[in-house]
Amino acid sequence: MTEQRVQRRLAAILATDVVGYSALMQRAEEATYAEFERLKRELIEPSLSRHEGRLIKTTGDGALVEFASPLAAMRCAVEIQDHLASGNSPLTLRVGLNLGDVIVGQDGELYGDGINIAVRLEGVADPGGVLISEKVYSEVEGKLDVCFEDRGEQQLKNISKPIRAYAVLAGPDSALTERLSAAPPLPDKPSIAVLPFENMSGDPEQEYFAEGMVEEIITALSRFKSLFVIARHSSFTFKGKAVDIKEVGRRLGVRYVLEGSVRKASGKVRIAGQLIDAVTGAHLWADRFERDLTDVFALQDEVTVAVVSAVQPKMLQTEIEMATRRRPENLTAYDLFLRSMQQYYLTTRESLAEAISLAHRALELEPRFGSAAALAGDCHASNVALGYASDPQFDCKEAIRLAHLALRIDDGDPDTLSRVAVISASLVGDSEAEIEMADRAVALNPNSWRTWNNRGWVYVMAGLPEEAIQSFERAIRMSPVDPLLHMTFLGIGHSLMGLRRFDEAIVVLKKALRQNPKFMPACRGLASAFAHLGRDAEAHAAAARVLEIDPAFTISTHIARVPKSSKLFIEGLRKAGLPE
Repeated sequence: MTEQRVQRRLAAILATDVVGYSALMQRAEEATYAEFERLKRELIEPSLSRHEGRLIKTTGDGALVEFASPLAAMRCAVEIQDHLASGNSPLTLRVGLNLGDVIVGQDGELYGDGINIAVRLEGVADPGGVLISEKVYSEVEGKLDVCFEDRGEQQLKNISKPIRAYAVLAGPDSALTERLSAAPPLPDKPSIAVLPFENMSGDPEQEYFAEGMVEEIITALSRFKSLFVIARHSSFTFKGKAVDIKEVGRRLGVRYVLEGSVRKASGKVRIAGQLIDAVTGAHLWADRFERDLTDVFALQDEVTVAVVSAVQPKMLQTEIEMATRRRPENLTAYDLFLRSMQQYYLTTRESLAEAISLAHRALELEPRFGSAAALAGDCHASNVALGYASDPQFDCKEAIRLAHLALRIDDGDPDTLSRVAVISASLVGDSEAEIEMADRAVALNPNSWRTWNNRGWVYVMAGLPEEAIQSFERAIRMSPVDPLLHMTFLGIGHSLMGLRRFDEAIVVLKKALRQNPKFMPACRGLASAFAHLGRDAEAHAAAARVLEIDPAFTISTHIARVPKSSKLFIEGLRKAGLPE
């Protein structure tokens, strides 16, 4: 029997789907379904037929189509979007186009990166827009009455190499052009543009340094999937121009703008930066950095970390404050997620219950919201670890279920990976797998407080306190004003106790309590550390504070809820006089 030869061919692929379809179905299921069916029948299918498109596959809210040429695919895409832009349909489509080699299955369906790239381009296309690969651009440029905007290289999910992409802007008389030239709406997540830093050195040859600094900051910010970051190509269109920040925000469709300046002289470099709310014009943060100019690239990395560490938490804090001011009937899944985060930060029994409720409401609106699933799982695990759970077995099962759900939705998100690693470390105990997840999370985003903090806890529970301390110290460097810094200090305290450095542990645990005076785990840690040093009066006072916060606390229930607690830590609790 001879092996069947795999069939391949070059194909122009169009991928499209409805923007916000799940949310629209939640609000008006029957009307949304009926409108999409009407569009398919009256617009999409006739257009595919006119341009000889072959339908490969349909989904609930989208389609994959093959065309004989990129030009035919482009004409079809622009025709559909132009018709929608000039009509009154409540639905908006995104379209991605790619030209690539595909595998032809026995069932006639197509497979391979030629398909995958089209789908990924569609996913990052503007609502109502068309985003094409460089291969399509090279075939159609100059052959249609359309213009293009170079969107630069896009790192698409599960595609190994970046793909250069171009947004399609139709001709001057097109309704599509009119709509795409309008101010883009603000994304449903914190959004930022980093403007070119002004070169204050008086030396034009130093432009490379200022531009390199901005490149590094944009790249670092882009690692955060919770942020929407404007690409360098767009933000650099403002280079050398006197700009109005509100106008920059309007034109780029972002809430925040980071601007700054660079001065190099006498072996030193000074960088100033400020974060501005582009809607209100308010200055949210400003700082100045001065370093010796010994290694340009190391210096760029150092300043970039400092800027990102300040900017990202400040943006998130501002977004949470805005979400809590919105009227409840206007809440989106992302608003609910932000409110859940705010409650999670408080780490009280009541706040974690509220955080779980809000995260589940976010998941009801957007079932593919992996970050919300991971956060809910984290809250359930925290209930167990902090002794808040009335039914620890239920919270354990929910934490693990939600962790698995989050990974199924997106196993490439660093925050999700790091949360799941901690949940598994505290409730499952597969140290090798958990360390692998935690390490992968920091590799994916080495600029995140959360990934380093969670890696620290994974190493604590794996019995590797020295490595844990290094991770916690990196976390503090990433976000020195983080609202959950008390958790980082607690981790360092436990690590120091594991190394029998009780005096140092007490200093750090007191820092945790200054951050959060009702943080019972820090009180437990102090009781144990004081007891090991024979400082009985202070140990008993800390134990009394534990029982004041949680009158039902016993050592046996704590061991049942946190089985990874070290024997040394438990021995200290007994010495401090806490009930068995």
